[in-house]
Amino acid sequence: MMTRKLGSFTSAPVGLGCMNLSHAYGVPPSEKEAGELLNNALDLGYNLLDTAALYGFGHNEELLGKFVKARRSEFVLASKCGMFRNAEGVREINGHPDMIRQTCEDSLRRLQTDVIDLYYLHRWDKNVPIEESVGALSDLVAEGKIRDIGLSEISADTLRKAHAVHPIAAVQTEYSLWTRNPEIAVLDACADLGVTFVAFSPLARAFLAGKLRDVSLLAEKDLRRNMPRFYPQNYARNLQLLDQVAVVAEQENCSLAQLALAWVLGRSDNIVAIPGTTNLNHLEENFSAGAISLSDEAFTRLDQIINQHTVVGGRYNDVTQAEIDTEEFA
Repeated sequence: MMTRKLGSFTSAPVGLGCMNLSHAYGVPPSEKEAGELLNNALDLGYNLLDTAALYGFGHNEELLGKFVKARRSEFVLASKCGMFRNAEGVREINGHPDMIRQTCEDSLRRLQTDVIDLYYLHRWDKNVPIEESVGALSDLVAEGKIRDIGLSEISADTLRKAHAVHPIAAVQTEYSLWTRNPEIAVLDACADLGVTFVAFSPLARAFLAGKLRDVSLLAEKDLRRNMPRFYPQNYARNLQLLDQVAVVAEQENCSLAQLALAWVLGRSDNIVAIPGTTNLNHLEENFSAGAISLSDEAFTRLDQIINQHTVVGGRYNDVTQAEIDTEEFA
């Protein structure tokens, strides 16, 4: 199996984002179904499972602890702190050292493990210097509670400040054909510092898989309803781009989802992609994309069809956009 460096570890090019086993995109699967999918993923060769304290407000970590703890040696376990449900039941971004430590202890208990392999700061708390939050994570490394440190949705400048405190193993940010923000500076910074780039939502939250044609059918609490690119008037225009992408997929003899994943992975061998799914067939389809190499013509054509200039609508709404640190196109 082909592998890529991920901090102190190696990973298959395609890992599994576990968020939607607990929330985000409509009704999640039952615990039994989620457990079956996790074990099927390991059977297929997935060896990176990505979760967070935020996902399902702890439920997602509990799923991994319940269903795959007996196979702990088979995968790199990634989780996240800094964004969670507080005592009032409200989502909170908090990067204070004492809260990072408490979140880690809670995650270890839910995951039923002694150590987390890759532990991300889920969001930079802009009220706390990044150096302080990374310092707290560094203490957890020294204590053997986590092995590697990651950051999520941060800028190149913030990455460099953090890396000066303690080596950063991975940066996780949304990256796909229709989300090119990492190309502004973060991908180059990762390459310069030897940091692995982990692409979440590489299928553009199902858009690039080609199955979501009517956003009015999304569940009431589906988070995409609050994302401008999925607003009905914008989505209708974006679908026109997808029709052109489908022609390239046919020429490359792969599915739309595989095309999108192969595009992300083909940008650099320093990239690992973590699509999520609740469908066993899609699980296998996504993983097999790690072995697909696209033609030069495909890369050229895809870059022409869909990019930051042709996609309609912002990645996040104004409230969520204010919470992240990633660079934005002018």
